[in-house]
Amino acid sequence: MLAGVRAARGLFRGATAFCSLPQVRLEGTTTESRPTVRPESKVLLNQLSAFGEYVAEIMPKYVQQVQVTCNGELEVMVHPDGVIPVLVFLRDHTNAQFKSLADLTAVDIPARTNRFEIVYNLLSLRFNSRMRVKTYADELTPIESAVPVFQAANWYEREVWDMYGVFFANHPDLRRILTDYGFEGHPFRKDFPLSGYVEVRYDDEVKRVVAEPVQLSQEFRKFDLSSPWEAFPAHRQQPESPKLEPGEAK
Repeated sequence: MLAGVRAARGLFRGATAFCSLPQVRLEGTTTESRPTVRPESKVLLNQLSAFGEYVAEIMPKYVQQVQVTCNGELEVMVHPDGVIPVLVFLRDHTNAQFKSLADLTAVDIPARTNRFEIVYNLLSLRFNSRMRVKTYADELTPIESAVPVFQAANWYEREVWDMYGVFFANHPDLRRILTDYGFEGHPFRKDFPLSGYVEVRYDDEVKRVVAEPVQLSQEFRKFDLSSPWEAFPAHRQQPESPKLEPGEAK
């Protein structure tokens, strides 16, 4: 009986050794050195241009300019009053179906009369395409909220209001989202001071967080932002050669 068990184990080991084959790792013979950039397609550019012209013809009252950027992306500049009609058209139209708001942000250009440029980045999952809708506003004129069209615009608009100060009318809950309660100013404005207005700290005496005016230990305007080596001229001075007195030989 014991001999039969040993014989069966030997046969099993032999079959296992016979079935186990050496593993061979296959590697590519060529190395991909080209960058992973989408190649430029003239057909796609023509389609984007044609669609942009179509949108401008359908809504000439609101669309002010249509362009295709160097990266092959469609941009539509609209009047502030036409933000909601254009977004609804791009969301519900059969040939567009931009049903996803990927991002909403703003750009501050103080040199312009309408210094704020609001950018809506749209995504069409049906046609796998993207486009941007741009509008403009100043410091006092509000922009109609896009929350009734895209629910994703809720927190995006709160962020733009907090950082830039662009007011969105008819927003369900327009309040700050990144800065603290009672914060003064909008940090992403180009005229906002680098040091801010107030500083926040925890006070052990009152047992709460307090906000106080910023107090710098030294004058901020006197900071030297040049190269650190410029602050040590001794490192650039050559060692002085010994001077000879009159009448002494070299």
